Amino acid sequence: MSNLSSLTSAQFKRAAEIIDQLETLNTELAELLGETEPGPVQLSAPVSEPVKGKRKYRLSMARKSKWEAGLKAGWTGVKAGKTDAKSFQKFVAKPVKRRRKMSAEGRARIALAAKTRWARVREGKVGK
Repeated sequence: MSNLSSLTSAQFKRAAEIIDQLETLNTELAELLGETEPGPVQLSAPVSEPVKGKRKYRLSMARKSKWEAGLKAGWTGVKAGKTDAKSFQKFVAKPVKRRRKMSAEGRARIALAAKTRWARVREGKVGK
């Protein structure tokens, strides 16, 4: 939408005419629908774009209540001393993935290979 100060006088008059038409149509619609006062009309809810990435799965209410009951029973068993907390937690919490770390030697080898490759490229020996 452009700024109102950048409109020409003809464009500004046309915009005013369109606004007047919208207001009259809004009052006619309010009368048609039986509303006492015309107000802003929303024909539908704003449509949001689908989220890309991981698909969300939703539990039914019955499945969610079973899941919550199982969690509650498990933790009451832990608190009563019947089960071990660690053995129960492996079913509750997801294991954390550890990042793989490259050794200093591996990084040095890769850096050396890259330096030698770029040196060859600068000399003009690669790619011809």
